[in-house]
Amino acid sequence: MRILHTSDWHLGQYFLGHSRQAEHQKLIAWLVEQTRLHAVDSVLIAGDIFDTGAPPSYARELYYTLILALRDAGVGLTLLAGNHDSVAVLEESRNLLTALNTVVIPSVQDDPNEQVRVLTTRDGKPGAIVCAIPFIRPRDVLQSIAGQSARDKQESLQDAIHAHYQALFALAEQKRVELGARLPIIATGHLTTVGASASESVREIYVGALEAFPTSAFPAADYIALGHIHRPQKVGGFEHIRYSGSPIPLSFDEARQQKEMLLVDVSTNGLERVTVLEVPCFQPLLSVKGSLKELEAAVSAAASHAIEGETVWLEIVISADDYLSDLQSRIQKITEDLPVEVLRIRRERSSASNTLRRQAKETLNELTPDDVFARRLQTETIDEETRSQLLSMYREVVAEIGEADAA
Repeated sequence: MRILHTSDWHLGQYFLGHSRQAEHQKLIAWLVEQTRLHAVDSVLIAGDIFDTGAPPSYARELYYTLILALRDAGVGLTLLAGNHDSVAVLEESRNLLTALNTVVIPSVQDDPNEQVRVLTTRDGKPGAIVCAIPFIRPRDVLQSIAGQSARDKQESLQDAIHAHYQALFALAEQKRVELGARLPIIATGHLTTVGASASESVREIYVGALEAFPTSAFPAADYIALGHIHRPQKVGGFEHIRYSGSPIPLSFDEARQQKEMLLVDVSTNGLERVTVLEVPCFQPLLSVKGSLKELEAAVSAAASHAIEGETVWLEIVISADDYLSDLQSRIQKITEDLPVEVLRIRRERSSASNTLRRQAKETLNELTPDDVFARRLQTETIDEETRSQLLSMYREVVAEIGEADAA
């Protein structure tokens, strides 16, 4: 059986005021074509189908377009909720979608058998068993105990998630016996695991309770299809534990990543192979960095990545030592007549950050108000004359306030 593993689609994302609708439309068309080219039997989306709990109407339309297109292609679809997804939104059409060869798991189910499903091949034969595990909220598996420390809560949640995985895996093994065939077992998950490398668009989950789930706590499944981390990667060097990553870049620090989906071949012998399927870029997204003198060449190079009829979305990072009073006009002059659109301009503050780190052990009690204001000015990329003027104005205002209080 061949399964396509993907995750973190984030339908409905607005990226710095720009819709990703056109990209997702192209992505759906591309995916459906790949299922035909590579004879995919079933698609697994391991969480974060939508970007928000209240997706816009066009995002829901994309959702149903994907479901119908895969149904027409003869491909099964299993959808797992992520931390961005609303349980209620995924629940509302869940029963209807079973008629379209789609299984939706919006949350941990009261009946664990609901999460243990048989995946069939295109000809309708059992090909694998999936332990369909979505994003697990602490309240789904854990009862609050008064007086627990933060460490106790972390250990309790880890134990509860581990127990949930083991219980579903035991049910999958039992189902395999009932079917009379050694079907491979696939497990899913939408969480952070130890050693996974994230990006700036990944929202931390289990904050204050469970930072990362250890790979040793996963059951002995033949393949574990994970979501939540947008960077495609093996976990702990294991071939069978993988994040597929997001299919489109969701932040500028993902811009230069080669996005992937994974073709997973399994048989009665277990995992046969995992094949990387590179996802084409549907909307160029780049970050360029340098001084104002260096940016002209960098922006010109970025413009060469433009797809016909499209512009490159740019983030421009300015070196901290540049004077920024006429920054907007300079950037506009650099980018005019080029197929680029600047979505964000920010300043690099590495030197200031290093200074702040060196001062991290200081407390406000050890600093005067003048010290605090002066330190704040140090983080700004302004010339010395302007810095001196601002400091002088600050002191005048403080003096006036002091005189008013005395009166």
